[in-house]
Amino acid sequence: MSTPQKSQAEILAKLGIEQLNPMQLAAQKAIQSSSEIILLSPTGTGKTLAFLLPLIQELDPACEEIQLVIIVPSRELAIQIEQVMREMGTGFKVNAVYGGRAGSKDRIEIKHRPAVLVGTPGRVADHLRREAFDSTFIRTLVLDEFDKSLEIGFEVEMKDILYLIPRVKKILLTSATQGVDIPRFVGLKAPVTVDFLEDKITQLTVKKVLSPTKDKLETLISLLAQLGGQNGIVFCNFKDSIERISDYLSDHGISHGVFSGGMEQTDRERALIKFRNGTHQVLLATDLAARGIDVPELKFIIHYHLPLRSEEFTHRNGRTARMNSAGTAYVLHFEKERLPDFIGHLPVEKLDNHPRPAPSEWSTLFVSGGRKDKISKGDVAGLFFKQGNLTQDELGVIELKTDCAFVGVKTATLERLLPKVNNMKLKEKKVRVTVI
Repeated sequence: MSTPQKSQAEILAKLGIEQLNPMQLAAQKAIQSSSEIILLSPTGTGKTLAFLLPLIQELDPACEEIQLVIIVPSRELAIQIEQVMREMGTGFKVNAVYGGRAGSKDRIEIKHRPAVLVGTPGRVADHLRREAFDSTFIRTLVLDEFDKSLEIGFEVEMKDILYLIPRVKKILLTSATQGVDIPRFVGLKAPVTVDFLEDKITQLTVKKVLSPTKDKLETLISLLAQLGGQNGIVFCNFKDSIERISDYLSDHGISHGVFSGGMEQTDRERALIKFRNGTHQVLLATDLAARGIDVPELKFIIHYHLPLRSEEFTHRNGRTARMNSAGTAYVLHFEKERLPDFIGHLPVEKLDNHPRPAPSEWSTLFVSGGRKDKISKGDVAGLFFKQGNLTQDELGVIELKTDCAFVGVKTATLERLLPKVNNMKLKEKKVRVTVI
């Protein structure tokens, strides 16, 4: 049985949010008064919180079965939503299920039923077909970034999910794309649409950088040098290209992470963790990173390859200049290459000679204990402060997972820190602490 611990005001205070934005307020009103809702808003405007806050208020704390299912197109978005809800501290259990890990691990985690299940279409459909849990108490279904799930081929699974949870009373669809078609199989009759897509991001600047060569590698290095130590994503069209570009960046001393669909799930998650905590300030990625991932405030994105469609251009650009902050999108343009019409005429950013950006001062440590060991973020911080003798400015972001934790620390502390914290007890568990 779940017991809600916090009011909405307390949840927002815990998250450090003073007030909801206009989109979130409009979404909350629609969700509270309607059973069919379509929420359209640009990437980075806070859609997850917009639907979680009102939907959690509708959960029954006396019910011991799953009541709310959230379908997402990617593993990263499933993990992100799970993390957001846990940080809200509502008292309701949440679990994320997704491909790329053993189904038996899912079944162990959901044996003690969560009130909220977040997952990718294939994995959720598989659990429903196997009758892994009772679906008769599921009253609400969210299809988050539904157009992306359809685009990558999950229509059959989404149809099966709707068929296998027939007692749904409320359905919510979200998207960051203008002019998307609502799939007929969802069966919406008179949906209320909350559309904030026309609220353009006014602080986004788009420029082009001319490259004398087709492969643009030297131009990319010069641009990254000019941008210094800012956080940003370099977008490529093909995962095969990323390895070549990554090798070139490494050869020129530019620290970076890599994120693409060709990687193992563990490696993708660790790349995002190291990007979030500042170990890497540049992420080299395919369009998989254009939406549905949790990344820090970005000052820039770079289109190394020209996007193939206007939607990709929009979603990539949406990773920067988020939530009213400023950011710049750069298009690397080979002089003999034709710019697509949807990009249009752009001002040219001239490159000067700048030194290579200095390596990040942060490193990432793996700790072999997590939530299942009753370990909290405070416990991890205590280990590093008390046993490791770190100061507050030497300890960075702590990310707590089910069976482990990841900790950002100043690289300069590693030599003296590791002997003090490795193989020490954290709660009742002796933990390994290693650099990743």
